[in-house]
Amino acid sequence: MKWGIIGTGNMGSMLTSSLLSSKALEPDDMILYNRSSEKALKLKEQFPAIHVAASLKEIQKNCDILFICVKPHHYKTILEELKSDFTEEQCLISITSPISVNELENHTPCQVARIVPSITNHAHAGVSLFTFGSRMKKERKELLLETFKAISTPVEVEEEHIRVASDIVSCGPAFISYLLSNWITAAQHVAGISEEQATELTENMMIGLGELLSKRIFTLEELMEKVTVKGGVTGEGLQAMEDHLGELFFEMFKATQRKHKDDKKSIEL
Repeated sequence: MKWGIIGTGNMGSMLTSSLLSSKALEPDDMILYNRSSEKALKLKEQFPAIHVAASLKEIQKNCDILFICVKPHHYKTILEELKSDFTEEQCLISITSPISVNELENHTPCQVARIVPSITNHAHAGVSLFTFGSRMKKERKELLLETFKAISTPVEVEEEHIRVASDIVSCGPAFISYLLSNWITAAQHVAGISEEQATELTENMMIGLGELLSKRIFTLEELMEKVTVKGGVTGEGLQAMEDHLGELFFEMFKATQRKHKDDKKSIEL
């Protein structure tokens, strides 16, 4: 079984290194293609048995499962070049939310899926989001789910919820990192702690929080209850957050939903 990845930018490179470092796949089962070969060749330095294809046609011809890891606006060009040579036994996988599995099925005879990864998969953790097309065979579906269990918790998501699920799983690390960066800056300015120490404390607090959640020791609600003492400091801090948070997260999700709709309108396969 040969697995191919078209596009070795941030997400294509992350998928490659995660699937190989987790031993979910062997390097000699992986074929890469990138329009400019430097990034693909850099991955080959790390995993010498990887094959770097010289063309889109080459990677298509030699792969059973093929991921397209490019920006949404580049899908049309790739599909137009390859569409005449796809087979019904091949599996085509998109990692982008604006292009639905139905659209891919309309343009290829392949079995089709969408798998949205997360940067947390680098650590063989977090979630990967799955949506399967109507032609996906049971054996291939099971293979994909089992393979991604090595780097994530696979979760199937309906088409109507793919954007918000992607916001939580895939964009979430960037959103949370932005909030924590502001948290660190505020701690510096209000209380005089150094950036280095505030960063170290914050990072380790987040690691500990993740451990509590992953081991199901507490839920989020239980965590707030356990840490908050009536009349104490935590309660004062939570009240300040409630008073000043406002519509931040509502506006964030509205913005991503709006961008998703705009992208879908502007992309034609």
